Order: sequence, then C-alpha cells, then structure tokens
Amino acid sequence: MVKVLNKIVNRIKIMFSKSPDLVVKVIDANFFSKIYVVYLETVTSSDKVNEYILKEFILKKNEVNKKNITSYVAGANVKKINNIDLCEFYLTNGFAIVIMGNCLFGVECRADINRSITEAKVESSINGPKDAFVENIQINIGLIKRRLKSSKLKIENLYLGRKSLTNISIMYFDDVADLEMVKKIIDKLNIVDIDGIVDSSTVGFLLTGENNSIYPTFMETERPDIVAKCLLEGKVAIVVDTTSSVIILPAFFIDFINPGIDNYNKSKNVNFIKILRFTAFLISMMAPALYIAVMNYNQETIPTSLLINFAIERGGVPFPTIIETLIMLFVCEILRESDLRFPSSYGSAISILGAIVLGEASVSAGIASPITIIVISITFISSLTFTNIELNNALRYFRIIFIVLAGLFGLYGVTLGLFYFLIYSTSTYSMNINYFAPISPFNKEYFFESVLKEGVLKNNKRSSLFTKKNLTKMKVKKWKRFLYWLG
Repeated sequence: MVKVLNKIVNRIKIMFSKSPDLVVKVIDANFFSKIYVVYLETVTSSDKVNEYILKEFILKKNEVNKKNITSYVAGANVKKINNIDLCEFYLTNGFAIVIMGNCLFGVECRADINRSITEAKVESSINGPKDAFVENIQINIGLIKRRLKSSKLKIENLYLGRKSLTNISIMYFDDVADLEMVKKIIDKLNIVDIDGIVDSSTVGFLLTGENNSIYPTFMETERPDIVAKCLLEGKVAIVVDTTSSVIILPAFFIDFINPGIDNYNKSKNVNFIKILRFTAFLISMMAPALYIAVMNYNQETIPTSLLINFAIERGGVPFPTIIETLIMLFVCEILRESDLRFPSSYGSAISILGAIVLGEASVSAGIASPITIIVISITFISSLTFTNIELNNALRYFRIIFIVLAGLFGLYGVTLGLFYFLIYSTSTYSMNINYFAPISPFNKEYFFESVLKEGVLKNNKRSSLFTKKNLTKMKVKKWKRFLYWLG
C-alpha cells in the first residue's frame, strides 16, 4: 500500500518539478498507512489546510481510514478524484489533495488573493450602483446573482486553454434567451484549441472574429447592473476568470453610443443627451472633411465675409488645407495615446499642456491656421464623449476616409463617404444580427430602449431581436396606468 502511495506522490512531484511552492505533508495514520496532504502554497491558504485537514487528522489519526476520511475533513467542498491526471487541475485551482492508500480527495482551500470590490472607473455614473467586477469569477457571478434571484438563470461552465485552463461561464435566462445562440456560442468555444486565455477580449475575438469589422462587435462592461439588465433583455453574458470585465452578446452600434447608465435618468431629460451623443459622433467623424471641402471646393456655401476671414487667417500657411488638417490630427492622436498610457494622476495635465503649447506654437510659426486648430479641437472634444477605445478607432478610420474623399471631390466626396459609412455599418453583423439594429432593421421595442428612452410603464415588451418567447416584461392594466399618470 505504501508503495502505491509513494508512486502517486512521486508522480505529482515530477509533474510539479522546479515548483518550490509545492508542499507535501505526511501524517502517520497508523502503523500500516500514511496520509499525504499535497498543495501549492501560492494558490492555497496554509491556514485553511491547517484548519480543514491537518488539525483533524493529527488529533484523530487513529480513527481515520479510507472509508470515513471525508468525515474528518472540515472543508465545504470535497471532491473525489478518480484520475490522477486531474490532480494538476485541482492543485492549480487552490485545492489540497489528500491521499490515503489509492484514494484521492480534493479539498477546496483557495487562498484569498483577490482585490476588494471597488467603484466602476471607466463606466462611472452619478446615479445607480457603484460596485464593479473584479478578477475572481465566483465574485463576479455573485454580483450578478445578487441582482437576479431566479432559478431560470442558467450557467454553462467551460475551461479554455491547454496551459491556463481558464474558467469561462456562459450566463443566460433559459426562458428568455435564444437557446440556438447559446448553443452556437458553446460550440464555437468547444472547438477552440489554444495555449492560454488570460483576458476576456480574446474570448470575444474568438466568438465574433477579430478582423471581420472595425467596429466592436461584442460589449465588455465592468458594471454588474448593466449585465443584469442585458440578461433580462435576452442577451448572453460571458464571465471569464481573472478578468474584471464581462462580455455581452450580441452588441450593436447603438449600445456603444448610448450606454445602459442612461436608464438612471428621466426619459425626457436623457433623450436630449442621446441626441447630443449622435451629433457628437457625426461631428467627430465629418467635421474635418466638411472644413476641407468648404475651403478647397465649395466656398459658395459660406458667407463671403466669413470666407474672407478664413482666407486671412490661412495667409502664410505653406500647406494645403488637407495636409494641414492631417498634420494636426496626427499630433492630436499622439497626445491621446500619451494620455491613455500615462498614469492618470498626471497624464491628462500633460496632454492638455501639450495641446495648448503645440496649438499656440503651430499658429505662431505659421504651420497651422487658428480655424484649423478650432476644427480639430471640436473634433477631438466630440470624440471624448465615447469611452470605448474600439469605437474611437472606428471613428478614426471613417474620419480619414471622409478627409480623403473631401480632398478629392469636396462636398460630393463627403456624400460618398456618408454612403460608405451607412453601407459598411449595415453590412456588419453581431451574432448574425444586423449591427445597425434597431435602426436598420427597425425594431420598435429596442429603439425606445436604446436610441431613445421612453417611460418605464411603456417599456413593457422585450425586443424580438434577441428572443421570440416571453416577450412581456411588465403587465400593467390600462386603468392603473392612467391612475399612475395622474399621480
């Protein structure tokens, strides 16, 4: 028996050779048998191993045998291991392996190596909950389940990565979500053969295709309340261990323009903000192109006095308008990148200082005109409305397309660019649903959920974009609605 026991322990030692955090404890149960406790002290709590296993075994070692060994383990999660090859999985996931004879048991003793729950930093909101996801999958699922207390909320667990064995949980309501979409997501992930998954964006790229579109076709959020709301709509959430953001599928263009935190404000007030964001998107995308078209080709579209002022301001600038605009855009992109990479405590201050100094110096040196600085400033201020980096990258792509077309054809080129933008956007898909929904194709329920916001009592239907069943979210009788309206 001891020989068999030694073989198992030796195999684990060989498996984790050159791993100084491997700990093997030996307890003499009686004259004929020994108990081995094996764990990795970097991911396993030594205090929990002491409390759950060693303390009981040492005090009552003469009573312990293979049949009753689990009775002397205080741990809440005890798994019987039938295959020694599974020891690697359990050890690296914070389990302590108890070996007695040819019996193996895994006892969960995970070390607390998680950061505490903090406020959302990227998707901050004045109103609404303040908690945000962390890097622990169990805590993240708990934050979601804290809001959705239903047995209909289902979780499918997968492990991806030959070396990382990353835990991935797919969450959905089985009485609301499209089960064909859920099956498609699971099937796609099951055929993935990769060394490791260390972040959620890799999972998103594997599901939606990294190079299929310049748009972000999956949404990543750090807010549990947004995930809960999307699950109620019939979407699917994918929680990835070691990542502080959750993937939501499908995701549309409008989801990145008007975020879910708008729901914490009154509909009449927030609709103005929603329209303002659309305007900011168009300004950020088209303002430089319109400036180039007007200055080079279509001077008749602006008043003569204003055109004379523009000509005076541009006097002495050695570059054509398109070259001048591209130079300033390039400088602003450098400033944006430096702002993103610098620590937040002084990154913004440096970028603002750089913009002021460079703008003033450019005008003084005759490299750029004041009107160009104004146009570029408005363009970048408008783009700051959107926090999603991928959406800003898409904006940059379309901005360059518009500038080139405007430099070649004037306002006619801007019109061609607008057609290209609409064709490209309506030809993009997220999980086989058109990316420009609910505008094209039009869907009334989701239109008044995302593009514009209507009152809570009117928002009582789920969108047929995500599900064909259980479409009623809220039932309110008409006479009660009238009384509610009267206050």
